[in-house]
Amino acid sequence: MKAAVYSRGMVQEQEKDVQLFFDELAKQKIQPVVFRDFLEQITSIIQLPENTIPFVKADDLTQEIECIISLGGDGTLLDTITYIKNKPIAIMGINFGRLGFLASIRREELQMAVKAVANRTFVKDTRSLIHVDANIPLFGDVPYGLNEFSIHKRDIDSMIRIHTYLNGEFLNNYWADGLIVATPTGSTGYSLSCNGPVVFPDAGNFIITPVAPHNLNVRPIVVPDNTIISFEIECRAEQVICSIDSRRELVDKNIELAVKREVFDVHLVRLHENNFLQTLRNKLTWGLDKRN
Repeated sequence: MKAAVYSRGMVQEQEKDVQLFFDELAKQKIQPVVFRDFLEQITSIIQLPENTIPFVKADDLTQEIECIISLGGDGTLLDTITYIKNKPIAIMGINFGRLGFLASIRREELQMAVKAVANRTFVKDTRSLIHVDANIPLFGDVPYGLNEFSIHKRDIDSMIRIHTYLNGEFLNNYWADGLIVATPTGSTGYSLSCNGPVVFPDAGNFIITPVAPHNLNVRPIVVPDNTIISFEIECRAEQVICSIDSRRELVDKNIELAVKREVFDVHLVRLHENNFLQTLRNKLTWGLDKRN
């Protein structure tokens, strides 16, 4: 059995856990296919299984790889989306970061997680993606994301005006610093910090959330994800920022933009005892009375 391993890097205090992780892979007879930059960083520090091989790009991950394991936080897990594309490779996130909404498996569960991969006893949750269309090449060959697409003014510029349409029908003019279109998975990310609602991951929706709107009566709105959402941008500056998950590009304000649901989904791995409601309670401290 093969499993891909991705990480942005390792700090010294993680060395013991990373070694334990690779030891467990060897014990469970799982061949690691490790992201080359990460492999080069740890080769002289971590004792790796002899059959470890590197990967560099999406084409290196063949269909025989059943799972890609992300070692890091939610941002690290979002990176893995760009490597699996539309392949049936499940994503397991082991949280070496802070909050860990997506990478919800704790370091203490490392060995349990690897055993679950070896025995295929994990649960796969299907998550929808958001796809970006534009009249210019945007985001290379990965014009999709798991969390959200956003349009944002540049740091020193004044507010922008975003004319927004649903299936060609006018919705609203947003005077704001920016506008977010989040997937259900992304509802607990950037959108939530801008007062967007929490949506269950399997809901068929997009959440449109303004960033610092000029009109305080403008609120987030939830729309079906079979909707095509298009935009026209007005601003004093010549460029605005478009971002999808953690990737961003500067674009001309006259760009033609639309977003829709991607034609394929991804699958996030969780252990049986973890679920979305538990994650909400643990990460958002719901039900915790801090007075006691």
